[in-house]
Amino acid sequence: MAPMPDARIPRDVVSYVRRSARMNPSQQKAWDRLRERWVLDLPTAARVTSVADDARIDPVAVFGRAAPLLVEIGSGNGDVVAAVAQARPDANLLAFEVFEPAVASTLSKLERAGVGNVRVVVADGSQAVATALPDASVAELWTFFPDPWHKARHHKRRLVGAAFAAVVARKLAPGGCWRLATDWADYAEHAREVLDGEPGLVPCQNGPAPRWELRPITKYEARGIAAGREIVDLCYRSAAA
Repeated sequence: MAPMPDARIPRDVVSYVRRSARMNPSQQKAWDRLRERWVLDLPTAARVTSVADDARIDPVAVFGRAAPLLVEIGSGNGDVVAAVAQARPDANLLAFEVFEPAVASTLSKLERAGVGNVRVVVADGSQAVATALPDASVAELWTFFPDPWHKARHHKRRLVGAAFAAVVARKLAPGGCWRLATDWADYAEHAREVLDGEPGLVPCQNGPAPRWELRPITKYEARGIAAGREIVDLCYRSAAA
């Protein structure tokens, strides 16, 4: 069932800054050679990274099997999705990333990892999850190191907000969880305030979560550590029985 209009993520407010889509030669070769294998195309709306209102993803049809669905929003160069795909061959992994050069790098990593249980969508993940995925279909959702949008006037662009929290609560399967990580203390505080206020989600434990053992250290995390910032992990699960 499609979500009600008031539950959708506003299309004119996005949580990222669109960068150049120019690929280097190795990325272009990977894109041309591998995109048919791992990239899942969805119908788009007016903005190239948005999805059409009638876009739908049937996970069983896409992967050819019924399995736990793990979803990453903002998968970057694919470090996490490639590593977890190897560690969790029993799961289906769906990654959303808006930057084609990053997706091309992801494709190379997936090939080196020798995995077949991943699909990558070049789209705004928050809108795609809200629009295209069935309710109660996601075993895990990951948002690792989203843009913190420090300035108060830009807080509406933060991925973790009340509207998206309500979407996630609806999309998580019973017992499913939302894993988050950030290297900015104010974003972690903001996220906890938002998620504690969503009745469809409950914290997996009191306070910050332990680091998820399957998450590799990405360049974004390494940059935060080098700058002396503390990494904060959070975990919330579906309140549905």
